[in-house]
Formats: sequence, structure tokens, C-alpha cells
Amino acid sequence: MVVPVPELAPLTPGATRVLEAASRLFYERGIHAVGVDTIAEAAGVTKKTLYDRFGSKEALVVSYLQHRDARWRAHVAEHLAAASAPGTTRVLAVFDAAISWSDENSPKGCSAINARAEIGDGHDGHPIFPEVARQKSWLFELFVELCTAAGVADAESMAQAMMLLYEGAIVTVGMETFARPFEVARRLAGEMLERELV
Repeated sequence: MVVPVPELAPLTPGATRVLEAASRLFYERGIHAVGVDTIAEAAGVTKKTLYDRFGSKEALVVSYLQHRDARWRAHVAEHLAAASAPGTTRVLAVFDAAISWSDENSPKGCSAINARAEIGDGHDGHPIFPEVARQKSWLFELFVELCTAAGVADAESMAQAMMLLYEGAIVTVGMETFARPFEVARRLAGEMLERELV
């Protein structure tokens, strides 16, 4: 199985600067706390350039989430490629990917969860909600595929457990409740898989 990495439209140099600045600022400060003036200034472009390239702040937020997701999927794909034989190792490779990703890329937790927390219940037609839902659905389906390939009898239930461990760990990273939550989640995931496959 190959992890599909979303095809994203190429960006102009100005759009790239805007997206890089926005991505840093949105993650560090929050979406509502960062205005388009701040983003444009950090990117060294005019507000007109920002709107010409992205259309709206909401579209820029969606692009930020999509580009982070593409980088994350590529990172997961590398870990799965290194654990090529089907089995528990491939399921746990998702946690290994998260361990190596989180310190550098997600010290404040999951960008998708953080964005979702800022937009309310998601029933107002805001474009962020479907993007966040798409990312989380993809991860769940990946766990289903990996658990199925590993020979888990009830792959969907196990995938639900893996998803809960993963999501609990990424929230714990952001909350700094205790150290190294993904290592704890990986150990528990391994124990669950081992009991299931004995």
C-alpha cells in the first residue's frame, strides 16, 4: 500500500512566501489571532498579493492545513516504506512517524485539531471543517487498511482503538500533560495488537 499524498497546485514565489508566513503564524499564534496585515508584512508582500493568490483568509487557512497534511503523509509514507512487511510493525510505523514528526513539527499539537477548536461546531459552512474531517478520515482509513493487512480479525474496531491512541497522544503533546505521549501510545498499541494476534 502506498500512502497517497495530495496533489497540490504549484504556487508562485509570492504565494509561497505568503503560505510559509501564514503557516508559521497560524500554528504559533492561532488562526483568529493572526490578521492578513500581519501575514502580508511577514511575507514581504502586499495584502493585494495575498488576496490575489488565495482569495480569502479562510482559503489561506485551508491551504495551510492541506500543505501540512501533504508533508505529514509524505513522512508517514517514508516510515511505512521502511516497514515493508505486512504486520504489526506497519501499524506501529504510524506512531513511529508521529514520534519523529511531533518534536520538530507539532510542539503545540495537531494543526488540524487546533484549527477545528477555533471554528466552532463546524455546521456553519466554514471551509476549515471539511478539510479537518478529511484529514482525520484519511488517518482512520489508513489504520483500517494496516490492521486488515496485519491480520486483525476486527480491523475496524482495532483501527478505532489506534485512532484514539493517536489522537489522545497528539492532544497530550499540545497540552504538555506528560512527556513523550507518542511513545506511550505506541507501547499500548503494540500490546493491544500483540494480544489480538496471539
